[in-house]
Amino acid sequence: MDLRLTGRHALVCGASQGIGRATAFELAQLGASVTLLARSGDALKALAAELPAAQAGQTHRHVVADMLDTEALVAAVGEVVGDHAVHIVVNNSGGPPGGPISAATPDALLTTYRQHLVSAQVVVQACLPGMRQARYGRVVNVISTSVKEPIPNLGVSNTVRAAVAAWAKTMSVEVAADGITVNNVLPGYTRTARLASIIDAGMQAGRSREDVERGMLAGVPAARFGDPAEVAALIAFLASPAAGYVNGTSIAVDGGRTRSLS
Repeated sequence: MDLRLTGRHALVCGASQGIGRATAFELAQLGASVTLLARSGDALKALAAELPAAQAGQTHRHVVADMLDTEALVAAVGEVVGDHAVHIVVNNSGGPPGGPISAATPDALLTTYRQHLVSAQVVVQACLPGMRQARYGRVVNVISTSVKEPIPNLGVSNTVRAAVAAWAKTMSVEVAADGITVNNVLPGYTRTARLASIIDAGMQAGRSREDVERGMLAGVPAARFGDPAEVAALIAFLASPAAGYVNGTSIAVDGGRTRSLS
């Protein structure tokens, strides 16, 4: 199986922690040069220095941008592709606060659309010319199992994640003939800052951490939380030459929690 990414350039969004950080390591280990993007410059600089660079010409860098600042994001990604065409894009961003969709404000929806859907659009648009020229492109969107089964009390997130999945499916059809694939990875309960915040919210009702975690894991056949590296492994596969005929899919990494068939 050909997993080699030597000579490829990956742009990993939300790279300062969690799944984004783990993905950066996986892609670098496969030989890619990695550009890290997030709001936290110091964390990205330190991470870039930690990433393996065993292949000739393999270099790592970082760029600071906020997914909510569309103009600044366009400028930052334009700078990246101006220096070196991007062949792999990992769209990844933190989720919005919880709550029922019936109580969501228009601003909450608009903000989350900008953070997830609009940001993905502008990043991919900037990278498509280089992908087309190379006849090699991989877009992997880290979204949520909620695109298959909406998650209670995450109304805004459910809504926007579904929109990103529809966007990705549409894009996958448009660019497939250019050697570009677009796929979604759907993490389940994964040990990240997002999971910690959900657990903390459950504890505010007077429940213990053990009780909250036990309740969450009751619906997970694997009976444990996932590790960011387990999600990153699938992302790395989808970014590789081996996954060249995998396109327009949404794949759960959730220990079997999602019950739907499609």
